Formats: sequence, C-alpha cells, structure tokens
Amino acid sequence: MANRLANATSPYLLQHADNPVDWWPWSDEAFEEARRRDVPILLSVGYAACHWCHVMAHESFEDTETAAVMNEKFVNIKVDREERPDVDAVYMTATQAMTGQGGWPMTCFLTPSGEPFHCGTYYPPAPRSGSPSFRQLLDAVHVAWTSRDAEVREAGGRIVDELRKQTAALPSSIVDESVLAAAATTLLGEYDRRNGGFGNAPKFPPSMVLEFLLRHHERTGSVEALSIVDNTAAAMAAGGIYDQLDGGFARYSVDARWVVPHFEKMLYDNALLLRLYTRLALRTGNPRYRTVASDTADFLLNRLRTNENGFAASLDADTEGVEGLTYAWTPAQLTEVLGENDGAWAATVFGVTDAGTFEHGTSTLRLVSEPDDPDRFDDVRRRLLAVRAERPQPARDDKVITAWNGLTIGALAAAGVAFDEPRWLSAAVAAAEVVTSTHLADGRLRRASRDGVPGSAAGVLEDYSCLADGLLTLHQATADPRWLTVAVGLLDTALAHFADPEASGAYHDTADDADALVWRPSDPSDNASPSGASALAGALLTASSLVGFDTASRYRGAAEEAVARAGQLAERAPRFAGHWLSVAEALAKGPLQVAIVGSPESARALTKAAMTHAPGGSVILAGEPDSVPLLADRPLVNGEAAAYVCHGYVCDRPVTTVEDLVTRLGA
Repeated sequence: MANRLANATSPYLLQHADNPVDWWPWSDEAFEEARRRDVPILLSVGYAACHWCHVMAHESFEDTETAAVMNEKFVNIKVDREERPDVDAVYMTATQAMTGQGGWPMTCFLTPSGEPFHCGTYYPPAPRSGSPSFRQLLDAVHVAWTSRDAEVREAGGRIVDELRKQTAALPSSIVDESVLAAAATTLLGEYDRRNGGFGNAPKFPPSMVLEFLLRHHERTGSVEALSIVDNTAAAMAAGGIYDQLDGGFARYSVDARWVVPHFEKMLYDNALLLRLYTRLALRTGNPRYRTVASDTADFLLNRLRTNENGFAASLDADTEGVEGLTYAWTPAQLTEVLGENDGAWAATVFGVTDAGTFEHGTSTLRLVSEPDDPDRFDDVRRRLLAVRAERPQPARDDKVITAWNGLTIGALAAAGVAFDEPRWLSAAVAAAEVVTSTHLADGRLRRASRDGVPGSAAGVLEDYSCLADGLLTLHQATADPRWLTVAVGLLDTALAHFADPEASGAYHDTADDADALVWRPSDPSDNASPSGASALAGALLTASSLVGFDTASRYRGAAEEAVARAGQLAERAPRFAGHWLSVAEALAKGPLQVAIVGSPESARALTKAAMTHAPGGSVILAGEPDSVPLLADRPLVNGEAAAYVCHGYVCDRPVTTVEDLVTRLGA
C-alpha cells in the first residue's frame, strides 16, 4: 500500500500516514482512481488539534479490519480542514444541510465526480445513542452504491444544485445607523447576563462581536454595549478558558460559565483576543486587561512561534490522548508544589476543590478571587508553571497558515505600539518577512508552509485579506513603506481573482483559477475568524486611508459595496457578522485618520495619545514628513511634531500638543 501522506506538509495528514487505511490526499488522481474502480469516495476531514478526530482515528482508522473494508469498497481521501478550507467549506455546507449540524471529524461519501450523497461527523465503532457504527455505515453505503447506483448519483447531483442556489450572493442592503443600532439591540437580547458571552454551552469567545460593540460604544456612547464587552472580557479572563499560568486562550468552554475549556489553543483565537484586550486596556485603563494582553502576546511568542519566525496553527486538545492532562490540578498537587500555606491559598484563589471542577477530582485554574498579595500571586504562578512544564505537553501543529499569521502580525504590531513593547513589534516584522518570502510568489499566495517549505494548496480569500490587513497594521506601526506595497498588491489580486462576476460587492472564497470543486464556496459569515469577504472589506477600508487619492476612492467604494452585500446578514444574525459590523462602524466614523509627522522621539507622546483615545478602526501612522502617502504634504508645525486628524474626507487643522489632540479625538 502506497504511503501517499508521508511527504505532506500537514501534521494532521502525517498523523494518519501510517494508518492501515489506503489514504489519498485531495487530488485529481484520487478522483480518477474512484472513476476507474467505480466506487464512492470516503472523504474524512479534520485537523490536528481536534479531540474527536483523534478518537475516531484510534477507534476506526487504526483498526485493520475497518481499514480493510474502507480500502476494498472506497477510495479514501484525508483532508486537513485548515490546509484546505475550501474543500471543508463545500462539504461542511452539505453536512449541515443533510444533518442539521456540523463539526469535525467530518465524514462524507461522494460520487467519483465529487457530489456528496451522504454526510455526517463522528461515527463510533459500535452502535451508540441511535447512531450506527462506522462499520455499519460503510456497509450500508456500499449496498446503496452497488444496488442503486444511478439513484445515488442523481441524488448527489440534486444536492449540489440545491446547495449552489442556497449559497448564492445575498442581495445588497444598506447598512446605516438603524442597522448598527438594531444589531446592538439584538446582541443585548442574546447576551448571557449572568456569565457573559452569548448563548449556552458550548460557549466560544465572541471576539469580533465584542470588537463591534466596543466600536459602537465609542461612536454612540452606549453604556449597554460597553457593559457587554467589559463583563464578557472579565469573565473570560477569570475563567478556565484562559490559561492563568501561561497566558493564552483555549478554543471554547464546554460549559456556559467559562469553567472547563476544550483545551486546544488556536492561533486565530489568541490573535483576535490579543487585539481585543489591547483595545480594552487602552479604552478602560483596566490593568487586568493589560496583563491578559501582555501574557497572551508572550504565549504567542513562547509557545506558537516556529523556528522560522512564523506562528504555528495550534496546540492539541489532548496530551497523550488525555484531555486536560497538562493543565488540571488537585488541592494535593498544589500543596505538593507550594507547601501547606501557599497550596491552600492558591486553591482558594484558583478555585481548586476536593470535588474538582473537571474530571477525576481535578480542577481547571480560574481566578475566582482577586489575589490579596500580587507578589505572592506572581511567585505561585511561576512555581506552578515550572512544575507544569515538566508534565507531558500537548502536541503542536506547526504548519504556518497565511491568514492566521496575518491576524497575528496585526495583533502583535498593534499591541507592541500600544504598550511600547519592541519585542512584540519585532516578532510581527519577522513573521511578516517569513510569510511574504515563503508563501508569496509572483503575486499569489500559498495557504500554508511547514519548516519553511510551502505546501501545494493555493491561498484562499481569507489569506489575501487577513495578511493584507496585518501588513497594513504593521505599516502603521513602523511607517515602513514595503508593507503597504505588499498589502496593496494582495488587495489588487483579491479584487481581480475573487470577486463574484455576477454580484458586485460579493466574493468567492476561492480564486477564479483555483482547483474546481463541485461548487465555488462563498460564505460571508464571520465564525471563529473573520470571513474572507469581511476581512477584505476591512483591509480595503484601511488601505483607502493609506494610499494615494485615486486608489483610495476605488478601495473605499469596494469596501462599501462589500458591506452592503452583508447587510441582511448583519440585520438578521449579528452574532455571525461581528467583523462586518466593525467595518461598518469604521465607515460610519469616517474612518478617522491620525497622521503624525515628526521624529520618533518628538512624535511619541502624540502617537501614544492617538492610540489611547482614537476609536477602533482608526488609521494612525507616525513618521517623517512625506515618507509615506498618508504623511505627504503634511509638514511639521513651527518645527514641532504635529498631528493631522481627518474624519473621512474632512480634516481639522494640525495640532502639536497632546491636550489638543485628545480634544480633537473626542469631538
């Protein structure tokens, strides 16, 4: 049996390379093999940090008898959803349509032409709770294929036709003040007043929704909007979803109270949350938020930074097949490390009980009471973390994903300037250099790399959009024109290759010259990270303030058209339009631009004031006069550093003092 996954750049595929299953990567050759043998395709999609993906792999894909059935009756394709989000999007849409739910591992049966005719998620090795065993499913699909071949093929074709219609572009709709206010009101109604966040368990960090509400507060003064953001951010930072010893956030909480996390840590979550807590620290002055932002930035550098200076995709949910093995504690373990007095004190501070809050009498660490001795608290954290480092550690998926690195570059650059932390800004620059040199060739992006070697998967819309946005933030942080040049090139490529030719302002997630799928995915919803289209709209709007006038008008117009295409989504489901709404708030504000001219030393105080007082979505750049487009024709004032504040197309007279700048920003 050929080991076709042995040279994959995806750690997830490499985890399956030695299975007895005759796996194929997603490829034309796999589909040709299915046509040659006239058998269905079994498509299995997952990712390296996924707990239930590991479970199904152990139960079924490592089982020789199950593998023999798979090999005899199917062509088996294994896909890393993070490396091929386009493939995942197409078949997740089908899975949700057929079953009413989705998730990973995803298990789909396709015709040799790629049409899905039966989809699901995890299947157990024995029947359970009304679900057939995986072996029973394999046999049933085989019988259907061999006895009702034409019927199955026809059903797959009908499913594709219907889903293609359902995923067509939304009609344009104005996103004005009433829509923004209505979205904030809807979110207030869905808000969990007791625990923070939205909805019940499982509960995910609503990063982009909180960013929208913070911007809405800044523009309108809404006390309710700020209350939602503040209470949710405080609850997450105190919960088990946040690593109280080492910084960084887990993917989600399995309960509504943020107590027990699903322990995987994803790069995109931590990048988005770093940016949110940075903004909150500046806006509220709350030192806890600055600590969370600082520790999360250090988590990114210490745990997810690769040898090449990119950032790895994730840390696994499991350690040696056990959830929480690295992170959970008992009172006795605290005492063993810290002694009787400090152990009892730590148990009280972190909510570690004899009964336990997690499994087998263990507890996750939460900040259930404010430490009465900060120095003692820091010492306890240091000692516990040192012992935890000696425990088995979760595996790391060290592929470097373009879009997620773009989010991280922007977050580190913004935090580095906000908190005057050159290490974070330097890390952002280094990551930008490795991603642009490794993933970008002839103006086109690759989706991912590993160990400095780019993979074969083409970049999708979110890769162009999120990387461009991160580079635009880096340009503002450094005034280095090269990042603006690369970002503009990415935006131009996105506009040329991803736009829907039949719906102005709408975008496909794959390029017009990408691998052909059974339909071209186009999902405008913001989920765990910004959709490709909403990230593009945000980057276009930011770029419109940083480039020359002719290009600025084109970019702003494209951003406005894109936001209009998401108007119905923003109205009807604001929880899945957080980034769209944030971009719309920036549009409503102008967006505000602050151009600061002067040497780094002379401009430092003005830059700090702008970072602290300007609303989210503002464009802030400091540098020497005429060094970059935003600073063109903006001279010093009487030899002093000066700040030029513009709201959209209307500019105020320049100011030279922090007091005057703060007044202008508050106007």
